[in-house]
Amino acid sequence: MPFLQNVTRGRGIPTERLVEVSQHYLLFGGKSPINDQCRSLLSALTNELRNRGIELPLYWGNRNWNPYLDDELRAIHRDGHRRVLAVVTSAYPSYSSCRQYRENLFDAAQDTEVQIDRIRHYANHPGFVAASVDASLTALQTLGDLADDARLVFVTHSIPLTMAQTAGPMPRSPTGGYVDWHTVVAAEITDRVSEHRGRRHESDLVYCSRSGPPNQRWLEPDINDHLRQLAADGVPAVVAVPIGFVSDHMEVVYDLDTEAAATAEECGLAFARAASAGDHPAFVSGLVDLMVERAAVARGEQPARPVVNAGKVGWYECWTDCCPNLREPGRPTLCEVAG
Repeated sequence: MPFLQNVTRGRGIPTERLVEVSQHYLLFGGKSPINDQCRSLLSALTNELRNRGIELPLYWGNRNWNPYLDDELRAIHRDGHRRVLAVVTSAYPSYSSCRQYRENLFDAAQDTEVQIDRIRHYANHPGFVAASVDASLTALQTLGDLADDARLVFVTHSIPLTMAQTAGPMPRSPTGGYVDWHTVVAAEITDRVSEHRGRRHESDLVYCSRSGPPNQRWLEPDINDHLRQLAADGVPAVVAVPIGFVSDHMEVVYDLDTEAAATAEECGLAFARAASAGDHPAFVSGLVDLMVERAAVARGEQPARPVVNAGKVGWYECWTDCCPNLREPGRPTLCEVAG
């Protein structure tokens, strides 16, 4: 509960909802799986850097639990470092997946002399996409004879509609950058999986983990509602691909592996879940590529900035009006430029 209270502080989430969600965690040892997954990613990044002959100290700080970000920034300062490159474990533009982290970085850097840069948004980077393609193909194999007729259901965290519509810099599309980026990534993975298997797989983008008040509009459809509709339409099998998540944390292991899997079983729908990017070698290598790229930009160079087909290059610094904080307008952030 203390972790959930940290995550949802200031959002008006009813206590009853937090109690309900806490029961999900109790099914998995009573704790979030995020920390163990962060340790795994940190180890993989350390090895990848060393394999490239790059010796860098790596620190890890959380927004909502130990080790806290502000403690890590103070440790960085005490250790004598003054320039930091942030690798955020969130790949898309929106308030909750980008600007909120930059607000936290601003707060944590206060009373230090540490300058913080960050890598760009990376959901459409080839490394992230390659990891999801591999995971989708592996999941399809588990469906046996049903694989050829399986539908790919791409899943991400639902957010309030107002937050989605204001995601990304102006000018924005009607749906905003959050949905647009997911749409591009889902289309690219679908094309690559279909090409690899020699047949066309249909796909959809759906949402999970809504947690706001009932009178607030959030992105839809919910994955469970969508699975019921697919079953009614005669679709025999699905692969849930969690492209909105970097690792298999609670929104994946409960909302998909437990809840959505149960919905599929009730509907008679064969169900498989693709792994998240996690510590997949292509993803880890891609993150290091992004770190090296950002360092080159800081030196005044113009490195290649690869993205998948139809993708936009992510931002090192976001515009002032990008992904606004609708509850606290004007709250200061790092990695921002006037625009």
